[in-house]
Amino acid sequence: MYQKPRVGIVGTGIYIPETAITAKEISEATNGVWSEEAVIHKLGIDKKPIPGPEDGTQEMGVRAALDVLHNTGVAAEDIDLILCMGEEYKEYPLTTSAIYIQERIGANNAWAIDVQQRCGTTISAMKMAKDMLIADDEISTVMIVGGYRNGDFIDYTDSAVSFMYNLGAGAGAIILKKNHDRNELLGTHIMTDGTLARDVGVEFGGTVNPINAENYLEAQKSLRVFDEKHMKDRLNDVSMPNWMHCIDRAFEKSKVKKEELGYLATLHFKKSMHNFLVEELGLQKDQSIYLSDYGHIGQVDQILSIHLAQQAGKLEEGTIISMIAAGIGYAWNANVIRWGKIQD
Repeated sequence: MYQKPRVGIVGTGIYIPETAITAKEISEATNGVWSEEAVIHKLGIDKKPIPGPEDGTQEMGVRAALDVLHNTGVAAEDIDLILCMGEEYKEYPLTTSAIYIQERIGANNAWAIDVQQRCGTTISAMKMAKDMLIADDEISTVMIVGGYRNGDFIDYTDSAVSFMYNLGAGAGAIILKKNHDRNELLGTHIMTDGTLARDVGVEFGGTVNPINAENYLEAQKSLRVFDEKHMKDRLNDVSMPNWMHCIDRAFEKSKVKKEELGYLATLHFKKSMHNFLVEELGLQKDQSIYLSDYGHIGQVDQILSIHLAQQAGKLEEGTIISMIAAGIGYAWNANVIRWGKIQD
């Protein structure tokens, strides 16, 4: 009987800029509308990395890619496919980040493509990678990699985007391999809701509102909520149910009981919601890492969480992990990973 190949995680890589902004500095940037205490305790930000002069989106992706190669011992020439989950905001528009990273790391035998789903991209790319590894005999090793610095667009005097004050900078990478003997990627479930597709975005720089001499300064800080009431009302109705549905379905597809969940790799969002979700899933606080020193580095968060969990010794043989994400647009994502040796 034909048995599908299994797909395992070989390892992770991370790049975090050395420069950072503190809760106090964020408070000051809001002109005191948000106090330092509120930034820390409500938004959950002690500090967050911000890009330095050399920290371009693509260049940070290169550094994370080199880190994962170093951490795993995988040779760049053994990579068959690079999926870049890095953001569209990058050094040069219309350049393909995955191809740039391929060249910079010497992955000469790979082909490369960019994928986009905002902060849900890593989980979606992992599903794509698994499906491609199973379907294509010529693909054995996939690197998912990318950088993020959308925080550049945030105007801290715009209270409507306070939920995005946490946007940071950095990059992550993860390598998946066909028939790797450890850390099996199991089921994934993804939902998207197009009614929210244009509720948030960068207002200037596209074909609708090109950057010109009159708006170029405003354009630099124009990541905005276009329809605040609609977004809040819609998310209040559907966001948590959709997220829980994704988690439930990911576990069903994995043939793993949700009660077996041992570690939650989640994005950074406000502390009260993080605590609620951890409790709702029957976990203790130490079964997840709250990224208060990093903020929200978009789709890098889940890779960063697993990377930090490994360093902290939180992932043991047999630990069941769920990566979860949500992204403007709107998307909800969840997968399941069984850490450790794959059992036949």
